[in-house]
Amino acid sequence: MTQSSPPRHAVVIGGSLAGLLAAAVLAEHATVTIIDADTLPDGPQSRRGLPQARHTHLLWSGGARAIEEILPGITDDWTAAGAFRRSLPTDLVTKTAQGWLPRHGEMQFNISCSRDLLDSVIRSRVIGLAGVTTLQQSRVRGLEGTADRVTGVRVDAPGEENRLVTADLVVDASGRGSRSRSWLEALGVSGLKEAGVDSGLVYATRIFEAPEGAHAMGFPIVNVQSDPRVPVPGQTATIVPIEDGRWQATLSGTRGGQPTGDPEAFIPFAKGVRDPIVGELLEGRKPLTDVAVTQGTANRRIFFEKAELPDGFFAVGDSVATFNPLYGQGMTVAAQGLLAVRTLLRAKGLAHPGIGGEAQRAIAPQVSVAWDLATSQDILYPGATGMKPRPGAGLLNAYVDRLMSGATTKRSLTAALLQVITMNRAPTYWVRPAVVWEVLRASDRGALKAAPLTAAERAVAGLDQDGPPAPAATAADDALVHVSPVVTADTVVAADTVVIADSSGPADPVGQAR
Repeated sequence: MTQSSPPRHAVVIGGSLAGLLAAAVLAEHATVTIIDADTLPDGPQSRRGLPQARHTHLLWSGGARAIEEILPGITDDWTAAGAFRRSLPTDLVTKTAQGWLPRHGEMQFNISCSRDLLDSVIRSRVIGLAGVTTLQQSRVRGLEGTADRVTGVRVDAPGEENRLVTADLVVDASGRGSRSRSWLEALGVSGLKEAGVDSGLVYATRIFEAPEGAHAMGFPIVNVQSDPRVPVPGQTATIVPIEDGRWQATLSGTRGGQPTGDPEAFIPFAKGVRDPIVGELLEGRKPLTDVAVTQGTANRRIFFEKAELPDGFFAVGDSVATFNPLYGQGMTVAAQGLLAVRTLLRAKGLAHPGIGGEAQRAIAPQVSVAWDLATSQDILYPGATGMKPRPGAGLLNAYVDRLMSGATTKRSLTAALLQVITMNRAPTYWVRPAVVWEVLRASDRGALKAAPLTAAERAVAGLDQDGPPAPAATAADDALVHVSPVVTADTVVAADTVVIADSSGPADPVGQAR
């Protein structure tokens, strides 16, 4: 904005992570009002509008790097507040569908903490920005404008119903419960197509007191994944060390094999997945919460970018697409999409004709990659509903399976797997000649037979000392991470035009503090 131009105003519907990042991006060009139905807490507290915060959240390095670009220094802020920056796969013990991954030195990383802490640090930074204000305990009842242009929103605010809040740009970041499709249709917008894939997944989470000394020694994330190649319900179990000396444990199961809210069944379920290590680690630990259960986990996508949207509007985050939360993609997709929007706005400005539609199209590539990663696995489970895999994909699927098997023994393939799973590269990275050459030479000979916990980790967790200790990781090694979706031919083919930030370029700007 120049001194002679009238001040522009943007409205962001929703004050969760996607909405906060949208406000940060827009604050360079306009004053911003964040509208949220909740009272936004000052610290890391739960809130009604974010029930999924009760479950495990891991922010991949692809997302952390994007948020660091939008809010420089945020990683240091997270770690100062109690979050952990975890090296992958050094700080990871994970059994993928193909087997245990070795714990090499850092290849990628993630941010591990409660979702409440993660959001609270971002919220503190964004609400402190000049020109950003909030309208809390307020519900948006609809968009104001026409099929050609959105000019604001109608809001039921405290003491004032149907209040008009005008805006040059409205961003919907209201999440899974978004009503944008019906709002736009009420303005006369047509052509809003929707797709979905539902594996029937249910997930359940309980927080436990970590063993004494576990946090101080940097106890790893522990994860046992399902194998969608086997025609049985997919079940997983995960422990993530979070702030304040706690372990956050999440179980999941697809249709026919879901966990329940019964606290007596929690540890037996964890012991019953493909390896009992998570259940063994939780046994005897003091529970700090009840079991929280979530059932609405279907993948759903609205193709806003393919419709004739009115100017002055775009949607982001879960308002555009919701993914099976098991894969931890949502936060990263939102952050990378908004980083692309920032680049667009810096080049063309908020007043550029059609900027809303261009922003929506800028977000679409990141959404497409995550969508294909999640749905290509979920549709394989018994009873899953939605789109089916493309015909003739068997050969490429076999190739990807061989790559993932090779990642259990070959450091270069572990690194290649991580590049995609942490959303730093598109899946087409896996068909580069150098990677293909390594896949053709790979085998699972010498793969780990048991969870690669060190003797010290087994001791602090109170496990028997009979298990094989893991070899110590070294900084010279390469490495891998937590939940890794099985990626099929659909994923690689569908992502052939997607470009994601190359993490192999300049030195990582994100701080190294744990």
